[in-house]
Parts: sequence; structure tokens; C-alpha cells
Amino acid sequence: MADVMRRGRYAQGRRVLDVGCGTGALALEAARAGAASVTAVDLSLRSIAATWLNARAHRISVHVRRGDLFEPVQGKQFDLLLANPPYVPASTSTLPRHRLARCWDAGVDGRQILDRICAGSAQALTSGGMALIVQSEVCNENATAARLAEVGLRAQVVARSIVPFGPVMRARAALLEDRGLLEPGRREEEIVVVEAYRG
Repeated sequence: MADVMRRGRYAQGRRVLDVGCGTGALALEAARAGAASVTAVDLSLRSIAATWLNARAHRISVHVRRGDLFEPVQGKQFDLLLANPPYVPASTSTLPRHRLARCWDAGVDGRQILDRICAGSAQALTSGGMALIVQSEVCNENATAARLAEVGLRAQVVARSIVPFGPVMRARAALLEDRGLLEPGRREEEIVVVEAYRG
């Protein structure tokens, strides 16, 4: 995502919102790439603290807000939305609240957070604004494009990368195979960056 953002000059001069900011890596990259302003949002208190500390340590201005997705910035609009949400399919639709698994568990199909981001993206974007969303192939890029189209955004995949499974995906491989989300024996996934444009 950071490479796509830099090469495409997506952030330059724009008001940027990083939804589900984690440690703030994308928020800081957007600021370094010339964003006019950067706001970072996460539900996790630890993530918010990490983002605030990282921004201070690097002397980068980032407005940090705690809350559920778009809730802390309701009524505000941004020129660029960044999202690297949890997208790993889990054994249950119940999302973890206080465990590290909250960083990757995303319901039985991996779309529980993705679909909410897609649904709220249009209202959070200015006219002419864009979103960049990262996801795995196992949670269906076509479904993402369809959800974004439902709220009036034009979507396309702008980057693809094959990566070996990390520990979480390796641990879930049998589950993904049983659900038909993964070919038997495969231990790599394609990560895609979806660009969505609000005309």
C-alpha cells in the first residue's frame, strides 16, 4: 500500500484518513508523501497510543482519534482514505474485542470489516476523493468492487503481490481449504490494493 501511495502520488496535498491505523505506519507514510493533513483512527487503545508515539518520535503531525471506523470523523470528508483492515477468515462471525486476533480476524468470510469500510467510504470522501483498500484474494476482490459500486464508487485493482503465508494464514490453511477459499496445499496468497474513486 505504501509503495502504491508513493508511486501514484495519491497523498500529495490531500487530506488523508487512515481507518484502522494500527501502529500508524500508513498515516506516517502519507504525511511523508506530502499530505496536507493526516487523521488516523482505530478502535484499539493500544493502536492509538502506538500511532501517537510513532508520530511524535518521527516528528510528524498526525491527528489521532479513537473509535469505530468512521465514527470519530462523522460529518467530515477527506480526499484520500487508506484502509488495511482485518481480512482473515475466522472460525466464527464474532469479532474478538480485546485480543491481538482483533488485528486480523474478520468473520467467517473475512469481509466483516471490509464490507463496513466499503459502505462508509463514499460519505467519508470528497467529490473526486479516492480510497485505497488492501485485502487478500481469499476475501474476494470482486465483492469489494461490488460493495463500493453500491455506494457510487468506481473501483479497480491497482496492485497485486503474491506473498507466502504468515503465521496466522498458515494456522488457518485447513479451515480455508475446507471452505473452498484456498486450493489444497497452497501456502501463498495474493494481496491486492483496490482503488475506489468518488466522481
